[in-house]
Amino acid sequence: MQTLLSLLEQGRSFIVYILSRILDFESLVSEHWRRGANRRTVLILILIGTIALYTYLQIISPPESFPVDNLISVEEGVSLDELSRELEAQQVIRSSDALRIFITLVGRATSVRAGDYVFKEPKDMFSVAEAITTGNFGLEPIRVRIPEGATTKEIAALFAKNFGRVNEEEFLRQSLGYEGYLFPDTYFFLPNASENDIIRAMRQNFDTRVNQEVMDDIVASGRTLEDTIIMASLLEREAHNYLDRRMIAGVLWRRIDKDMLLQVDAAFLYDLGRTTFDLTMADLRGDSPYNTYKFKGLPPTPIGSPSLSSIRAAANPIDKGYVFYLADHSGVTHYSKTYEEHLEKKRLYLGT
Repeated sequence: MQTLLSLLEQGRSFIVYILSRILDFESLVSEHWRRGANRRTVLILILIGTIALYTYLQIISPPESFPVDNLISVEEGVSLDELSRELEAQQVIRSSDALRIFITLVGRATSVRAGDYVFKEPKDMFSVAEAITTGNFGLEPIRVRIPEGATTKEIAALFAKNFGRVNEEEFLRQSLGYEGYLFPDTYFFLPNASENDIIRAMRQNFDTRVNQEVMDDIVASGRTLEDTIIMASLLEREAHNYLDRRMIAGVLWRRIDKDMLLQVDAAFLYDLGRTTFDLTMADLRGDSPYNTYKFKGLPPTPIGSPSLSSIRAAANPIDKGYVFYLADHSGVTHYSKTYEEHLEKKRLYLGT
């Protein structure tokens, strides 16, 4: 009996030993599988990450030459295929095929919105797709200040520099005859504004401001609007404060009424681009219609866009009998009633 029990005990111990070895082996296999699975997972994740990074860099990310702040036009009725190719050509996206496939997969192939778009910073393909399918045009008004006295040529250059749709030569063509009538002011235009939009707004501003603020003075002066604007454009260049502008207006209107030459140097700046101290004797003898040393009366057109201050001064001159004036090197204006007095002041203040 004892021997049997001993054998059973030994048998149980052997079974337990065998089971424990089996369990140890199972644990070992499980550990090896787990370690292998982790390595496979890491490899799979690395592969997926590499593919995702490559896809982003080569297909989704913004091109290096992304047209920031440029107008991107989407024509009415353009197909998604045509638009995708055009956006790729303009460096807005990297792949026209990818954009077309993505928009089609999300069910927005018929939702492309026509219009002008502006992107303030580089956008990836998904952001571009969202913008053109939701009509997020990104158009924000651009602030432009037109300085007082600016010529149409200067105004054209300023707008051509800041607005993609504006061509300087076309602006000058459309504004022909508007010298002096494009009101100097601060304007806000959308980036897709055209030459016509800008010129029309500036002309309307001129009409509104002049009619509301100085037209009564112009009518009371007995001068025409055209003559007043030409005179105001001269005053804009000749003086920098309202009192001097009124005083110079008194001198110049008096010279016109007495059939004298105006002899205004500012007209040369408009015609020749030279200031008082750069003029030559040849300039003074030239046949330009803006040569007020040779031809009597006002120049044929304004020489820039005058401010309301200059227009008001032209309509409200102060006439104290002066027929000469000069500005010294400090910008101070001196007035004379006789030529002899004028020559003496030239000697005193200009050394000539």
